[in-house]
Amino acid sequence: MNEAEALDLLQKKLSTPVERENMVQLAEALEFMPLAIVHAAGYITYRSPRCSVSQYLEKLQKSDREAVRLLNHEAGLLYRDWEAKNSILLTWQISFDHIQGVRPSAAGLLSLMSFFDRQGIQESVLQVQQAQETNETSCPGRNKDSSNEEDSDSSCESDTDQCFEDDITTLCNYSLISVGGNNAVLTMHRLVQLTVRVWLKTHGQLEHWKGRFINNLHRDFPTGEYENWARCRSLFPHVRSAVSHRPKSQDSLRKWAALLYRGAWYAQECGNIPDLREMASESRKHMVKLLGTEDEEALASTAMLAEAYSLEGQWEEAEKLELEVMKTRKAKLGGSSHADTLKSMANLAVTYRSQGRWEEAEQLQVQVMETHKTKLGDGHPDTLASIANLASTYWNQGRWEEAEQLELQVMETSKTKLGEDHPSTLTSIANLASTYGKQGRLEEAELLQVQVMEKIKTKLGEDHPDTLTSIANLASTYGKQGRWEEAEQLEVQVM
Repeated sequence: MNEAEALDLLQKKLSTPVERENMVQLAEALEFMPLAIVHAAGYITYRSPRCSVSQYLEKLQKSDREAVRLLNHEAGLLYRDWEAKNSILLTWQISFDHIQGVRPSAAGLLSLMSFFDRQGIQESVLQVQQAQETNETSCPGRNKDSSNEEDSDSSCESDTDQCFEDDITTLCNYSLISVGGNNAVLTMHRLVQLTVRVWLKTHGQLEHWKGRFINNLHRDFPTGEYENWARCRSLFPHVRSAVSHRPKSQDSLRKWAALLYRGAWYAQECGNIPDLREMASESRKHMVKLLGTEDEEALASTAMLAEAYSLEGQWEEAEKLELEVMKTRKAKLGGSSHADTLKSMANLAVTYRSQGRWEEAEQLQVQVMETHKTKLGDGHPDTLASIANLASTYWNQGRWEEAEQLELQVMETSKTKLGEDHPSTLTSIANLASTYGKQGRLEEAELLQVQVMEKIKTKLGEDHPDTLTSIANLASTYGKQGRWEEAEQLEVQVM
């Protein structure tokens, strides 16, 4: 900021009028950096009247040596675009040192938050930390800076929620975090997060809080089934952040690898291939290292990485991993009838189909389908998926009537078992519509495609890959009907 802007911001953030000369000196000392100004004003306001602007300037000068030490430690952790390093470090250091002295639980909460994505940090994923803290040490008295210091030794062990709220209030008062509009999510500045992590590394606490972060997220981030998508969507940015925070302890490392597997699962459902590939690769590498190639968690991660290769069109790499998984599961689980073995066979069959190896694909898919029918029944989702896979292989060979017969079966059963709006049901309707289109039954195809497009927009959003595919399918039908303008309008939208 220029001087006038900095002074205006400082005056707005301070609760009482201050002499201009003192404000100018403070703004200059803070290099006119908005983040540093907000931190300083938050500290002065919250500690008023025990801390004035002139007293804060004295603290800045005293803290300089410690800030430089922090800055020089592990310089590789600091981003190239770090601006006005000293002013931000100094203001943060003063606030953090004070909070650590009077309210350690708030300092711990800030340490935990430094590993999350800086936006949309949900309180629910943090509150377990508070329970752990109160089991280890008594929660400090509220508002230790206030005149009621005789209450400072009160314990929060019986009131964890209130203790957590007091920690949030403390961090907000010092402008180290902010609360979102719905009061359920928290935000930290990127440079505050980085500074906290540098401090933790300097003081040998980085792995402890990294482990807490992984543990909380591992507990709260669900598997990628359809019913969990809303929860996955809200927490996924933090899983993406976790990729760069690999822990050292074996227990935390295993949870980290499992967390990335779930993240890859959700990324696959979203059509997010880059994150799928990165998370699956990291998960597999460390699962194999920790548990061995034959462990089921390692095999699941291997299968997920193969899925990433398939989506990228790297068929040979996908086939190699899928064969490895299938053979290992057959040997471990006793032949070809176990659900996990059948899943690996189905994945391999899809890769064969994608390469145009129809006979090999069909042979595996028939085997999987018949076994599923026997073991699980005709209406089980896994059975329906195996029938749909076989129908797709028929479709690719131009065997329209055989494909249609299977697709009708899948669609009707899915509607009954899963509901008309379930993504799997919508996929089955889209498949049947595509078969109608190939047979020249364009009106029937259009009717189904419009239905799929409208419902999938509502379920998955307008920019989801499956939504875009449904719009493209309808555009293709319009094109075959000679409805060029309608087709073009949809195709431009998809593109």
